[in-house]
Amino acid sequence: MKKIQDYYFEKAKKEHYPARSVYKLEEAQKKHTLLRRGDGVLDLGACPGSWSMYAAKVVGVEGLIVGVDLHSWEVAAPGKGARIHHLCGDIYAPETVAMLREIRSHYRVVLSDMAPKTTGSKWADQQHSLDLARRALELAADLLEPGGNFYCKVFEGEDFKGFVDQVRGRFAMVKIVKPKSSRSESPEVFVLGMGFKPAMAVLLKVES
Repeated sequence: MKKIQDYYFEKAKKEHYPARSVYKLEEAQKKHTLLRRGDGVLDLGACPGSWSMYAAKVVGVEGLIVGVDLHSWEVAAPGKGARIHHLCGDIYAPETVAMLREIRSHYRVVLSDMAPKTTGSKWADQQHSLDLARRALELAADLLEPGGNFYCKVFEGEDFKGFVDQVRGRFAMVKIVKPKSSRSESPEVFVLGMGFKPAMAVLLKVES
């Protein structure tokens, strides 16, 4: 396993990405084409910027990437890539959501690579991860265009199935993705929702 992890670390370094996590998005993109040229993309938990950089290349100069993180971060947009708008803010804060809407009223893709600070308690870490995933889904329900896509990291465990069922109720197609670049022992998986059904967004607000 260490050899595999070293491979992705070295690959990211060679391809000038700040983190190896980029390949967890790249694999989903190659298989499912969740990003398209010209898309507006919201990247939650964007720091240190690998997903934003990759998405900017895929959507091209016609697109826009808005990356949000609690930590301040900045990466340059790739040549012939979309502009990357960096936003340091709390996704739970109304003012952050207002800024996202000011930049762009709706997005075609919402990405979330957010993860909690681990505590050593498997159950607590899973619950904190689910909280972040649920918040990402709330924002997707608020900000996605009809037919839009959602790709979100979450730790498997108690209540995971309930979260997946929530996503299934709001997207035409849902898949659970375990990228090759994820450590086999890691509880992280990615939930992919494609074909957002905006009529279901009202139910999300009622249930939450």
